[in-house]
Amino acid sequence: MTETTDRVAVESDDAAASPARDRRNRWKAAFVSLLVLSVLSTSAWVLFGSRLLVVRHVEVTGTHLVPQSRVLTAAGVQVGGPMIRLDTGAVADRVAGIPEVESVNVIRKWPTTLRIIVRERVPVVVVQRAGRFYQVDRYGVVVRATSAAPRGLPRLLVTTPGPGDPATAAALGVWRSLPPRFTTRLSAVAAPDPEAVTLRLKSGVTVVWGAPERAVEKLRLVDALLSGSSGQTARTIDVSSTEVVTTR
Repeated sequence: MTETTDRVAVESDDAAASPARDRRNRWKAAFVSLLVLSVLSTSAWVLFGSRLLVVRHVEVTGTHLVPQSRVLTAAGVQVGGPMIRLDTGAVADRVAGIPEVESVNVIRKWPTTLRIIVRERVPVVVVQRAGRFYQVDRYGVVVRATSAAPRGLPRLLVTTPGPGDPATAAALGVWRSLPPRFTTRLSAVAAPDPEAVTLRLKSGVTVVWGAPERAVEKLRLVDALLSGSSGQTARTIDVSSTEVVTTR
């Protein structure tokens, strides 16, 4: 009887304590829920509604040809707007619309700075048309136009220069395949058609390159010929066919 009585007494005590524990657990759960809600509400207010995380500074780096003021105007960033709501992709697209800009990277520098990193197009060849000199980048895009010939840029000799022209693409594809030690020796790059690229060197030597393919092998052959005895007197080196190389 004693064990039974004690067990009943314990069960009665547990039953009596259970509602109290349940109430405490409910209060704890409610408190935690309120705490989480408070943290989320505060975070949302800081990000979207407060004046703590808004755009206060817009930095532009990487510009040489394009004035920073022009980049800022194109970016169209509203100073004072929430950082979190700023569409960095849209900002980059607007800045990329500037002809002199090749690529753009827009990043948030928390808490209040937006950085616009610009990579400008670099002129690598020049096209002369009607007394004007159009400086063209490695993809055939005109970067700037001047009335005087720029120093140090080889001529691009094609019929219809432009980024959509196959001959222009072939000529510039060959130019991109050459190391700087070779591009600095060029006076002109000609392409009457995409399969007939010709390089003219400042020394007076003409290199018949042909199609843009097999550039590494062709460059190796040209280097070997220019440094050999036969290349010293040659005025034309034809590597359009790497199996049959000729000089004259």
